[in-house]
Amino acid sequence: MPNIVLFSGSSHHDLSQKVADRLGLELGKVITKKFSNQETCVEIGESVRGEDVYIVQSGCGEINDNLMELLIMINACKIASSSRVTAVIPCFPYARQDKKDKSRAPISAKLVANMLSVAGADHIITMDLHASQIQGFFDIAVDNLYAEPAVLQWIRENIPEWKNCIIVSPDAGGAKRVTSIADRLNVEFALIHKERKKANEVDRMVLVGDVKDRVAIPGGTTWPTLAGTICHAADKLIDAGAIKVYAILTHGIFSGPAISRINNAPFEAVVVTNTIPQEEKMKACPKNTGH
Repeated sequence: MPNIVLFSGSSHHDLSQKVADRLGLELGKVITKKFSNQETCVEIGESVRGEDVYIVQSGCGEINDNLMELLIMINACKIASSSRVTAVIPCFPYARQDKKDKSRAPISAKLVANMLSVAGADHIITMDLHASQIQGFFDIAVDNLYAEPAVLQWIRENIPEWKNCIIVSPDAGGAKRVTSIADRLNVEFALIHKERKKANEVDRMVLVGDVKDRVAIPGGTTWPTLAGTICHAADKLIDAGAIKVYAILTHGIFSGPAISRINNAPFEAVVVTNTIPQEEKMKACPKNTGH
């Protein structure tokens, strides 16, 4: 039976180390660097012949560089005669580009899936894909894990009034996920309908559901426009009578002025998982609670 060898890419070493500690393993030896022309170079520092290799690399930070690094690491292990290579990608890059929603639009998530397969990946492990259909882009095994158990635990342990809460979907696409959480908690759910002028720019929000005198918990996989969308949603919920607002997201992508706007928004807390490094963001945003 092959041994497990666990490697960390550059994107999220802290998470890789936590996985290694949980499994009682040492991280494998790998050197990643860039040449003067900015090409990525990877050197696998130990034999992987016949081994079961896992590579942890999240789609965050310098996303394109990290994706290329992952592809090279996969290929390096594959041609070094590993028995199997599993790419552990907590936050899948380009996941929001999963469909042809206008003329000449690329389906970039499918392209990434193709590249991972061609590089030599035998198995993909990811977390809360933006759309579960992305699993169908692959001809190899894909395990899409869900943050729901951790979300339920956090709500029960950290919100005293959780039995009086209402779970809010940020859009129609997230309604299935939100209703599942609401059903498990035996509480009601609501929906925020967003009318957009263009991508990442919301023109108007319409709240469907009664949040008056409730603790409102908007949740989802990722709201990349956190600087605007989720803060506007919080204001909308408070205006509609919610007594408190918590936000729970799987992937905490805080871009642009997101941190300052969250600090000024009426949140009790913004809770995210550690699929993306949050240490620096948490220092700048006391409301950001990473788990």
